[in-house]
Amino acid sequence: VRPEVRYGTGSRVDFLLTAPDRPPAYVEVKNVHLRREGAWAEFPDCVTARGAKHLRELAAVVAAGNRAVMLYVIQRDDCDAFRLAADLDPAYARAFAAAREAGVEAIAHATRITRTGIRLDRAVPVSGPQPGGR
Repeated sequence: VRPEVRYGTGSRVDFLLTAPDRPPAYVEVKNVHLRREGAWAEFPDCVTARGAKHLRELAAVVAAGNRAVMLYVIQRDDCDAFRLAADLDPAYARAFAAAREAGVEAIAHATRITRTGIRLDRAVPVSGPQPGGR
């Protein structure tokens, strides 16, 4: 595991995972704080041109034969699912759909928050475009 590795056009990926006999995996992490309706965690909470750029660069990583993962970390404990806030940033939503179509994986994890710390908890469903248009 290597943190903050330069790639793409002036970007740094949060983590680059390498292992023998496997393609490199580029992992970009986004912190999720927004909850507006029900138990849905949403991203982004404002326009993020940089976030859309990361999605485009991850799609290029997949096109080059590597693995790319967008990990959404929900930093609150009252959400059971994840979706895009497409109304807040339509360009990010379009970049997400294109990245998913290109093969970028999208996963979301809830966190367990206590007085002594915060830790990754369970995986939660990601609502939105799936690879192959599913």
